[in-house]
Amino acid sequence: NARTQVTCLLRDKLSPTATHVQIKTAYYKQSFIYHPDKNAGSEEAAFRFSQISEAYSVLGNKALRRKYDRGILSQADLQDTSKPAGRESPASGQQTGTRHSPSVGATQQNISDFDTFIRSHYGEQLKREQEIRQRREEIIRKKEELYEDMELGRLKEVAVGMMLVMAAMILFRCRLLTQTVDLLKSQ
Repeated sequence: NARTQVTCLLRDKLSPTATHVQIKTAYYKQSFIYHPDKNAGSEEAAFRFSQISEAYSVLGNKALRRKYDRGILSQADLQDTSKPAGRESPASGQQTGTRHSPSVGATQQNISDFDTFIRSHYGEQLKREQEIRQRREEIIRKKEELYEDMELGRLKEVAVGMMLVMAAMILFRCRLLTQTVDLLKSQ
């Protein structure tokens, strides 16, 4: 039964009123866990990934989800999702272009490029994390520069202080020497 299969795959993690974003998030989490590139050689993971992809192709498609929610989703509807479809309008909630979710009928070539999969599904998140990492590194670098400048400033202050002490000692010795010379001249 198609309804039971979809329920077991994604709906275990979701409520019946889950939004498209919640469904998509559940799909990404599950597909990340069971992706064939991450589980090389595991037939079970590849099979589970295909099932999760099929479930997402149902729940991620407004028309198929309506049929699913009404309990009238058929095996023929599922087979139609594995065929490449024409472009859907942006108003339907589906993305346009060449990106699509893999389905049961997907070949190994379509589902095995893990890097492409990660970039297409998590690209924005990875980009944000990289920008945050760069900002942190920049902040750390600026703090280190500030610390070095402060250390250099302290060293300059100590050097100037020592020079003033030495100058005072020289003046004191000169004065003592002058007094000693005056004392000797007066005798």
